Amino acid sequence: MTEDKPFKDQVALVTGGVRRIGKATAIAFAQAGAAVVINARSSRQEAESVAKEIETGGGRALVHLADITDEAAVNAMAEKIVAAFGRIDILVNNAAVRKEAPFLKMTAQEWRDVTGVILDGAFLCSRAVLPHMIRNKYGRIINLGGVSTHLGAPGRAHVAAAKAGLTGFTRALASEFAPHGITVNCVVPGRIGGERSATSGHGISNAPPVGREGVFADVSDLIRMLCLPTTGYITGQTIHVSGGLFMT
Repeated sequence: MTEDKPFKDQVALVTGGVRRIGKATAIAFAQAGAAVVINARSSRQEAESVAKEIETGGGRALVHLADITDEAAVNAMAEKIVAAFGRIDILVNNAAVRKEAPFLKMTAQEWRDVTGVILDGAFLCSRAVLPHMIRNKYGRIINLGGVSTHLGAPGRAHVAAAKAGLTGFTRALASEFAPHGITVNCVVPGRIGGERSATSGHGISNAPPVGREGVFADVSDLIRMLCLPTTGYITGQTIHVSGGLFMT
């Protein structure tokens, strides 16, 4: 580890790493010296574009397409990462579906589609990487929460429920795996600008007290900080990056 490359020789897996916060996080880790695995379900062209950007900047990147709700696919992804790099040090559970639907018109399938990616995906990915972290007596897991869980938002019962589940999931894993040198934290973005995907919905319209929308780096910088080897005394926390939109 060096001051300008604090993640040198480390390997980071970022789910949903092809756009917005996921892309910014993947690039941030690469710039700080990590080899980065960019996961997406089907967006190969976008994933390869992110990998090319990382490699052009002198970093290392691997693209791996996998549906994170598929247990076999997730396990195979973890094994491929270890085969390629020998280790997994960091997991960022960023992948999500944020569709909106009035609650009384929400179908059970829509509920499962959203909670499956957000909550089941975090479960499967964490379970797949943790044995490798335990073996190395070191690891960092970051779960991406959602401010609508804390503020409430119409049309987002499925998203809010799944993201709330991540808060409890974070605390449970933090407690269980702290003796192995593994920290687990939840980062909750507020109103973040930039182009949204078709599955993102309209998001939160409230204006934060700081008077501006957040940018991707506001979130990725915190994620990177929480994953530093020097921040091992921070675990089990839910930290908001919302410009004061939600205050604990």
